[in-house]
Amino acid sequence: MGFVDSLRKGLEKSREALNEIFYMGGEVDESFWEELEDTLVMGDMGAELAMHVTDDLREEAARKGLRTSRQLQESLARRIAEAFPTPGRDPFDDTPSCVLFVGINGAGKTTTVGKLASAAKDAGKRVLIGGADTFRAAAIEQLEVWGRRGGVEVVKRERGADPASVCYDVIERAEADGSDLVLIDTAGRLHTSPELMRELAKVVNVTRKRAKMPVSVVLVVDATTGQNGLAQAKEFNAELDIDGLIVTKLDGTAKGGIAVAIADQLGLPIYRIGVGEGIDDFQPFDALEFSRALVGEIQ
Repeated sequence: MGFVDSLRKGLEKSREALNEIFYMGGEVDESFWEELEDTLVMGDMGAELAMHVTDDLREEAARKGLRTSRQLQESLARRIAEAFPTPGRDPFDDTPSCVLFVGINGAGKTTTVGKLASAAKDAGKRVLIGGADTFRAAAIEQLEVWGRRGGVEVVKRERGADPASVCYDVIERAEADGSDLVLIDTAGRLHTSPELMRELAKVVNVTRKRAKMPVSVVLVVDATTGQNGLAQAKEFNAELDIDGLIVTKLDGTAKGGIAVAIADQLGLPIYRIGVGEGIDDFQPFDALEFSRALVGEIQ
């Protein structure tokens, strides 16, 4: 199964409600616009963006004389795609590069680091993993499993060590080895804990100051958390000045619109998305491709 098929399959739950609107292909009337806006809101796109998208689509329908719901599917997909900021650079492709992964516990940071490290190594890049989550023993073990599987070195310290010191060690090793891509896993932080967020800010600042290569701070968001994911993203961005997003577990939610809401409200690009368990189900983000998969079959 190719990634486009995996994306469509992964967004199936999110697509169901919109499919109901477009399936019959009937005449567009006032109830259609109300139902469309409500469906976008229920998909966690957010009330304000849902209203703007619906109003823009209504204007286009009047301007182009589009009278059936099926005629509006492609227009809706393109309008949703416009809500996603375009990244200035891809920190995983534009190397040398160091990426710090942040987020709450359970968002999928460690697995994401492992998958991206394996994919980059397979693509011929010199990759180094940093285990700066020194609080959760299983995190280091997970990274070591991924490292052995992909032939990627993991720089780590003992449990309880200062995570900022680990990052310092990782950068030193990366510069000595001439690494192309450095991926650093950090401990999960509750966005509601000021003390933990300050500690994470220290990790980010040390890494940014020490590294000669560009450093990107990437927030990993679990799509199944819905609007709570947006609240998390706002807090992390306020404290750490996030560069971009990775959205995981899109295949496990009916609220795929949260990816649109976070990217739009914070003005942050999405670098990668996860729509399944396999490495091939974790790919670069394409706004139009994603939006078409979210909207449904384009006829």
